[in-house]
Amino acid sequence: MSLQDELKQGRPFDHQSSEALIAIRRTAAILEHSIQEVLRPFGVTPTQYNVLRILRGAGENGLCGREVGERLVAQVPDVSRLLDRMDDMGLLTRERDEADRRHVTARISAKGRRTLTDAQPALDAEEQRLFQGVSEGTIKSLIVGLDAVRNRS
Repeated sequence: MSLQDELKQGRPFDHQSSEALIAIRRTAAILEHSIQEVLRPFGVTPTQYNVLRILRGAGENGLCGREVGERLVAQVPDVSRLLDRMDDMGLLTRERDEADRRHVTARISAKGRRTLTDAQPALDAEEQRLFQGVSEGTIKSLIVGLDAVRNRS
């Protein structure tokens, strides 16, 4: 089904770039909802899952809130509050630097690691479902095209 049909739009888009922009936004919304539903049984949002992956990748050194915020897939207005909630959930730990009390380092907790491990098979299955029947060439072209758009912003 075309985007125009999906949106029940009677007339064509004025420009292909307009159609591409709306297609990206529509697809992103559908994918976000899909990932949200997959992660719901594990008690985390896609953003919280992203933070856990970032902190797992940071290793024992952890990261400060600013560094976490810079690495997020989707920017959030208040990383500090996000980390507070995740700390309350036991998904991460935070430690103040004794030399500079303003600096707080976040590290993934054992519960956070378990959440990533437990959720991964469900996310892998959803990824397979979403991209089933899409060729590797199309996927590579999509990546290159989206990189080009993102790098212009």
